[in-house]
Amino acid sequence: MNRIGIVIDMSHSGEKSTLDAIDISEKPIAITHANPSFWHSALRNKSETLLKHLSNSGGILGLSLYAHHLKDGTNCKLDSFCEMVAKTVEIMGVKNIGIGSDLCLNQPDSIVEWMRNGTWSKTKNYGEGSKSKPEFPDQPEWFVDARGFSNLEKGLKKIGFNENEVNDILGNNWFNFYKGIN
Repeated sequence: MNRIGIVIDMSHSGEKSTLDAIDISEKPIAITHANPSFWHSALRNKSETLLKHLSNSGGILGLSLYAHHLKDGTNCKLDSFCEMVAKTVEIMGVKNIGIGSDLCLNQPDSIVEWMRNGTWSKTKNYGEGSKSKPEFPDQPEWFVDARGFSNLEKGLKKIGFNENEVNDILGNNWFNFYKGIN
């Protein structure tokens, strides 16, 4: 993957395999859509140890806006999300985080079922959903689609990030990460 320029994305991987990928890869890796587990203990969210290792290797974390990854799910407050961003910056530095929304709009529930189970599964996997709620959860009201980036901008500035830091988090860090992979 390194040789032909494919970015290694460990969003759906466990702790050990992600740490191994960071150590083995000759280039920085990405976790494109997950959050720190100190804020919300979801299956895909990542430990502080892993985030430090990712940052030290030049990797990047895309903070997820998928309700299953958010503290209080659909009811997550923008202030809570931005406070989590600030604490994550304390751990990783402002240059190693971005937004990885994991936003999937207007898809039928059959798509999420296919993503979780593929074609050949013999048992049902509900991911971070459940048998009684297998569908995509609603987005928080402050990020229902890409227009929510303006809410993130306001929230990050309110919590104390300057304009350059906000621009880095909302896109420049991803641009620089991908530019550096080549």
